[in-house]
Amino acid sequence: MTPSLGPRGLRARIVLAFAVGALLVSAVLVTTTFLLARNYLLGQRESAVTRQAFADANVLSSRLSTAGSQVGEELVDLVPSGGADVVVRSGGSWYSSRLDVGARDVPGSLQELVTAGSAGTARISTPTGPHLVVGVPVVAADLQFYEVAPLAELQASLRTLTAVLGAGALAATAAGAVFGAWASRRVVQPLEQVAGAATRIAGGELGIRLPPTEDPDLLAIVASFNSMVDALASRIERDARFVGDVSHELRSPLTSLVTSVEVLGSRRAELSDRGRQALELIEAELDRFRRMLDDLLELAKVDGTAPAGTVAPVSLSALVREVLAHRGCPPGLLHADADDATTVRGDKNRLERAVTNLLDNADRHAGGIVDVRVQRQDGSVLVLVDDAGPGVPPTERERVFERFARGPRAARRSMPGAGLGLAIVEETAAAHGGAAWVSDSPAGGARFSLVVPGAAG
Repeated sequence: MTPSLGPRGLRARIVLAFAVGALLVSAVLVTTTFLLARNYLLGQRESAVTRQAFADANVLSSRLSTAGSQVGEELVDLVPSGGADVVVRSGGSWYSSRLDVGARDVPGSLQELVTAGSAGTARISTPTGPHLVVGVPVVAADLQFYEVAPLAELQASLRTLTAVLGAGALAATAAGAVFGAWASRRVVQPLEQVAGAATRIAGGELGIRLPPTEDPDLLAIVASFNSMVDALASRIERDARFVGDVSHELRSPLTSLVTSVEVLGSRRAELSDRGRQALELIEAELDRFRRMLDDLLELAKVDGTAPAGTVAPVSLSALVREVLAHRGCPPGLLHADADDATTVRGDKNRLERAVTNLLDNADRHAGGIVDVRVQRQDGSVLVLVDDAGPGVPPTERERVFERFARGPRAARRSMPGAGLGLAIVEETAAAHGGAAWVSDSPAGGARFSLVVPGAAG
């Protein structure tokens, strides 16, 4: 698909619209002004030259009325104003005030008009520039009088006027673009406020609201947005409280069940084979139920909320090292940067739970842990866990972080867990301003990554 060459942003489109509008208005004004000025100046020049031509023709006619006067001699003494030249036709002969001006400079149409006894004008182009030719019939002297006046000065004035009007049009276009930029900021500012508030709300700051406004066009938008956020915050709070309350309420019967099963387990030898199998099934399911309740309580704490009150510098290298040691993993499994290089600011308990869930996922569902790395990269700290499993298909890489999502292998093999471990990892990463994802591991399995912004310094 061919990419669009035009501006894509709303602000750019507004600026362009103002600039184009100013340019079009300026072009119309410049064109109109130029045509009016040109016609006016040409009309004034033509009127002045015509009056001068009639006056010079009368002077020449008066001089030729004297006995013994000749056209050529009288034409030499005639000095027209404004640098004009005179061409006269008398008795089939042509006379001119200068050698480089003659009959060739008089258009044939004008000659026919003057021969018929009418005065007229015509514009011609010569190597020295444009000229205006005025023809006047002098009946008393039986001659045709032509005055050739230069228009170079008028042409220079029109060029100057064109340059001034063009500069004015460019200035008006620039002013339109500047005004468009100002107007676009005023127009887009409410949208930017809404976008900024929505981004912060998506990051867990549910107390954010749009500031009050006196603009009647924005009152409904601001009120609707704030009402929507209030309803959203109330719904999230109710859901979190519901999950927490249900989990707490289930703990009491779960504790009673666990205690009863432990009593039965102490008398395992007295049970029949089928009784022992049933007891083992109950113990496994109770353990899975307990883990699910713990995960639900953890999700209720981290869902959509940033760490508060427990934020402190935490070295992820040291934290991962402690978790691996607690699990009894060999020290050579970890490859980590220095502790001070992998320091982040966050809730240590939440981060420890997220790392534990990543390791549990590799042990329970992916054939075990192959490699663990902690490294700083581009201002962030990454925790990478490689497993020995078959990997995660690209179509499943987003779904594995959804709540209660369990892979087909885990479902077929009745593996423990409710599919909440990786969801807790993703929520914890998001609450700390980071992210979690899965990719292919160089070892052949899957690589689960947890990234958190590194602490300054």
